[in-house]
Amino acid sequence: MTDPLSEVIALLRPEAVFAKGISGSGRWGVRYSDFGHPSFCVVVEGSCRLAVDGHPPLALEAGDFVLLPTTPGFTISGFDPVTPNLIDAKRAAASASSDVHHGNDDEPPSVRILGGYFIFQGEDSGLLVSMLPKQVHVRGIERLSTLVKLLTDESAGRQPGRDLVLSRLVEILLVESLRLTQAPDAPAGLLRGLGDERLAEAIRQMHAGPARPWTMAELAKEAGLSRSAFFDRFTRNVGLPPMEYLLAWRMALAKDLLRRREIDIAEVAERVGYGSASTFSTAFARHVGQPPGRFARNIEAHATPAGR
Repeated sequence: MTDPLSEVIALLRPEAVFAKGISGSGRWGVRYSDFGHPSFCVVVEGSCRLAVDGHPPLALEAGDFVLLPTTPGFTISGFDPVTPNLIDAKRAAASASSDVHHGNDDEPPSVRILGGYFIFQGEDSGLLVSMLPKQVHVRGIERLSTLVKLLTDESAGRQPGRDLVLSRLVEILLVESLRLTQAPDAPAGLLRGLGDERLAEAIRQMHAGPARPWTMAELAKEAGLSRSAFFDRFTRNVGLPPMEYLLAWRMALAKDLLRRREIDIAEVAERVGYGSASTFSTAFARHVGQPPGRFARNIEAHATPAGR
């Protein structure tokens, strides 16, 4: 059976993990600027307060896991009122190489956290991330804590195969954390759509057969709904009308195929449901902002080291 969530994670291609320990003691607080890349943390012991821009503050305790797929600005602190120290998230990520302590060094830590970040290498990460929740908060799932610990240990070492292990661990971490939010009350997006049994079948069929010339009537039939009921239910839960979602998924697949450069544009067009290369090129240029040939050349140019 086609698994849309796994396919989205595979196209995001998470890589380049960095993880470390974070602690705080006394009256402490730090304010991180917008980062843009996904980040995660698990509270190992103690508690703290996390306030992510656009979300209600969270009181985190031991065993809590948080994933921020785009990491907007946030403040993390103890529970005493404090003016947080300002930190440039991108500069801190580029220079950090060891565990970090905030607050009074003379007092025992009131919280210990394992946290880290990674990047999405996929050419269509913006679209795919928009299908995911903006914030994931899960409590008391030991598997997630174990995964973060493994990521932290692997990140700190330089063992053969490190990059492959880190990439696979991050993929597992993403799937484990995201599927825990696959519920009817989740924010509009792919996970909420998959939490609806009727919509989930239609989404799986789109992913299983992107080249099929789907119509609204056929997709509604897969969901066992009338056309109007399917359109309204899909749009409300997924956040996009059905045919827009299908187009977005086809374009995401096309970008990945063009990146690989294993087949020509005509075959890419066929695989994502277009009868001719010219029709596909027109649709791709309208959606992406440049024709597929130029997109592929730009990808190749960026992947080729200077001087080669």
